[in-house]
Amino acid sequence: MGRMYKWTLLIAAFLSIAAPQKGAAAEIKIVTTSTDLASIAKFVGGDKVEVDHIIQGYQNPHYVDVRPSYMLKLHKADMFVKIGLDLELWAPILAEGARNKDIIKGGPGYVDASIGTEILEIPQVRVTRELGDIHLYGNPHYWMDPLNGKVIADNILAGLKRIDPKDSEYFEKNKQEFDKKIDEMLPKWEEMMRPYWGTKIVTYHQTWPNFAKRFGLVVIGYVEPKPGVPPSPSHISSLIETMKAEDVKIILQEPFYETKVSEFVAEKAGAVLVVASPSVMGEEGAPDYFSLFDHLLGKLINAFHEAGIKPRS
Repeated sequence: MGRMYKWTLLIAAFLSIAAPQKGAAAEIKIVTTSTDLASIAKFVGGDKVEVDHIIQGYQNPHYVDVRPSYMLKLHKADMFVKIGLDLELWAPILAEGARNKDIIKGGPGYVDASIGTEILEIPQVRVTRELGDIHLYGNPHYWMDPLNGKVIADNILAGLKRIDPKDSEYFEKNKQEFDKKIDEMLPKWEEMMRPYWGTKIVTYHQTWPNFAKRFGLVVIGYVEPKPGVPPSPSHISSLIETMKAEDVKIILQEPFYETKVSEFVAEKAGAVLVVASPSVMGEEGAPDYFSLFDHLLGKLINAFHEAGIKPRS
């Protein structure tokens, strides 16, 4: 922490001397933590915004190196959009080091995208380190439900209207188009998955509860015994036996975790390992928020076929 604090002081000094003043460009400068938020912000903001992001779609959002370039981005930003729910514990360090009061909590450009979304797995017990990397306010991967995408867009719209009230009508129209597209696509996505409703799966990390609930998947276990805790031999053995007993043929894993253990479990349990990014631009075929669901559902259905899971009529 001492080294990080020194970095923050050095960067702050640099920003106070060398950074250009905000407001020179016509576009509203938005920085989001994730590519998913960036995609939604670009849709709502249209041609009146310039959007950048911190995390790449193929990266683990829990862990990000604090870099001077990120602080410089935020120093110039008019809006900072976060996933929230203590997922980005690194974000306050960046925001404070950026020396930009507009994008810290309470400022007009601060947007917590989680406000009003459906949050699952909110802890009902006292959270201790023994439970692993549990999030105090619930599971933060809420963007994996397209209906939560509409709420994220609402939060971004509110931020844009605070910053640029004269263009409120333009932003509202874009938001309406975003909602319309979700409402058109969601029944198609649900119909794709309807023949597989109730399919049991295992996931590596607890990334997928909103996605699973929306599309009818049943998560019966995890490769991690607890969030952020590496699997032990006894846990792996137990998981394999559970998968055999419950005829689970799919393991779903994010690309930023090592696959060796999951590959072993899949082989021993007679299952198919699906490595898929839960974020926009995490893989080819998912350049925006809408295509993310097309890509994920298509990839899963292909895996169902490979695993011999028969669609239900």
